[in-house]
Amino acid sequence: MALILSVETATKNCSVSLSKDGKLLDYKELAEANFTHAEKLHLFIEDLLKENGYNLPDLKAIAVSQGPGSYTGLRIGVSSVKGLCYALEIPMIAIDTLEVLARQLVIEEGLIVPMIDARRMEVYSAVFSKEYNMLEGVQALVVENDSYERFKGQTLHLLGDGASKCKELLDSSDFVYHELFLYPSAKEMVVPAYKKFLVNEFVDVAYFEPFYLKDFVMATKKK
Repeated sequence: MALILSVETATKNCSVSLSKDGKLLDYKELAEANFTHAEKLHLFIEDLLKENGYNLPDLKAIAVSQGPGSYTGLRIGVSSVKGLCYALEIPMIAIDTLEVLARQLVIEEGLIVPMIDARRMEVYSAVFSKEYNMLEGVQALVVENDSYERFKGQTLHLLGDGASKCKELLDSSDFVYHELFLYPSAKEMVVPAYKKFLVNEFVDVAYFEPFYLKDFVMATKKK
């Protein structure tokens, strides 16, 4: 039995899911304007296990969303998962945050472009096939009118909290906006986490670091 806990904290959504042999059992998540991950994450984990009749020692692995995304959110999620994996002596699985977001869409044709909001007109983005294979790697993209000119003629499905601010620039019929899907969710980590578990694709608990993509910049108040 492969009981896997998945943790997603790369955005405003604090999300945790529990799966067994690649099937979702249950999940808990909350997206708030102010990050509450530090207060909610361990409560979500504790409640999720208890409500489904399991304890921490029953887990076989823990998956974490590796980024890109919020520096603070990623740091909280990864440090929490590292601590649990170390204490329980179980493997740790890392999954790309943009893949987690992309997996919320099921499409028949075209490409999936997940976008996580960064600063101003910048987004963290990648391009995936309908089978969720990454066709273009993760990048910090300053969106311009011709940002996706190379995919002209193909239908591009945009989702995530970074997509809405692109509407005025990316307004051709090639672009379809899925505004209901704003944040990645741990429930979409179930399938990729189980696939990695089956082939022992784990990361080093001691040395793993989140994929921040950009250096952290601390905001300072104006005097």
